[in-house]
Amino acid sequence: TLDPSTNEYTITVTVDEGQRYTFGNVGVESTVEGVDAQALDGLLKTREGKPYSAKQIEDSVTAITENVAGSGYAFAKVEPRGDRDFDNHTISLVYSVDQGPRAYVERIEIRGNDKTRDYVIRREFDMNEGDAFNQVMVQRAKRRLEALDFFQTVNISTAPGAEPDQVILVVDVVEKSTGEFSIGGGYTTGGESPGAQVEAAITERNFLGRGQFIRISAGAGQDEMRNYALSFTEPYFLGYRMSAGFDVFRRSYRVDSGGRYDVQQTGGTIRFGLPITDNFSAGLAYNLVQEKYDLYVSGPDGQPDPNYYAPALIDAAEFSPWIRSSVSYSLTYNSIDDMKNPHDGIYAKFTQEFAGLGGDAKYVKTTFKGNYYTTLMQEADIVGMLGVGGGYIHEFGNDGVRIFDLFKNNSDMIRGFKFNGIGPYQDAANGNRYWMGGTTYFNGTAEVQFPMPVVPESLGIRGALFADAATLYGNDTTGVNGDDKKLRASAGVSLMWASPFGPLRFDYAFPIAKADTDKVQNFNFGVSTKF
Repeated sequence: TLDPSTNEYTITVTVDEGQRYTFGNVGVESTVEGVDAQALDGLLKTREGKPYSAKQIEDSVTAITENVAGSGYAFAKVEPRGDRDFDNHTISLVYSVDQGPRAYVERIEIRGNDKTRDYVIRREFDMNEGDAFNQVMVQRAKRRLEALDFFQTVNISTAPGAEPDQVILVVDVVEKSTGEFSIGGGYTTGGESPGAQVEAAITERNFLGRGQFIRISAGAGQDEMRNYALSFTEPYFLGYRMSAGFDVFRRSYRVDSGGRYDVQQTGGTIRFGLPITDNFSAGLAYNLVQEKYDLYVSGPDGQPDPNYYAPALIDAAEFSPWIRSSVSYSLTYNSIDDMKNPHDGIYAKFTQEFAGLGGDAKYVKTTFKGNYYTTLMQEADIVGMLGVGGGYIHEFGNDGVRIFDLFKNNSDMIRGFKFNGIGPYQDAANGNRYWMGGTTYFNGTAEVQFPMPVVPESLGIRGALFADAATLYGNDTTGVNGDDKKLRASAGVSLMWASPFGPLRFDYAFPIAKADTDKVQNFNFGVSTKF
């Protein structure tokens, strides 16, 4: 309708949802010789009795097509056929696997890439000129190109080739800015260097159009905090789908754990990453770090004041500075649908670090973390998350593990407690309490995330309710107390914001189970680091 006073039209769209349907009988049929239809049943996302979902049908078609194509049947096509029962409000489905027309790729034509080199786009395809055309591989390449975050839009279409059985793949891209100069500030309540911070950084995600990543940053903050870093990554090392890169850094900060002391770290990492499947990858790294610990409050003799610092801390810092030289590997499984706003999927990472290839530190450190996301209510956009984690470190040789290499609690382990504020501890003569860390930890979390009422979805603000539990123990240092396996637990609320400066998270938690010696911190604010 037209409002003459404002000369504006009001458009009203009436939606009649109708009756809700569920899936009836679901099965697979195949006319392709060599394809066992019964063996494909396990790939189906649609289940009898479950609410009808077009997305689940699409996911099922993709899963069957990828499986059949991977078995050598490049021209097979999968079509779902539905039979609606109006009386019982069900839709029965049959996924039909048939032999499609044969077609081959004549050439891949790329348009719109003014900056990005052609080979950066071509290498995301699992097919080349002359290969059998496969629509699933085309869609996979499209997802990979979009995941690069180099382009505003990616469109892949086909055009007739010179012969009837040939097609031309046309890739149209619209590039976007991939370089960034940023100056930002913030305040964090957790970690080893809490307080106000400022950072300047130059980042280029598509360096010289080669798809390489480079970042240079410098930061400063409260209590002598300084941070300088350079990172570089080549995603296709020597032309293979294997990343290689390095990081160099120098950082210094002041730790407030009972009493205060300064830490300075200078070092670097050489790393490699290998995707084994679309969801599973492996990583290998060499790390070299020089660490210096300065217990700057001194006694009359000019040495660290034994009244101010715990004896174990003085003993550990006596041999500073030292070198930590280590090799680490990681195995990662990631099926998360959207890393910025996950709704479904699993993220799991297993890491082992071996220190002792030269240097002063000698240990083996093992860690694991896993998160499972699932959509609890599609219409209300409510997401559930379950997370688990654990770690264990033990000496390599007979020198023991330094307290600075032990695990310490943080907001990723359990919220509601101060960083390095639970577990084994030791008191100084003046009563300053220092938490020493432990060789072993386990933690778990359960969380429900939801959109904030009234707040526009475009602002990227979501809320959450959570419950955490953790234990941290294992410290045989002389004079250490509180080394038990007591379970800590907390619950609280969160506010998450996908801000222009990165994902931010505000947590308010209150302890449910704690030790009398634990350091409580109800409020936590910082960059969201769930992965």
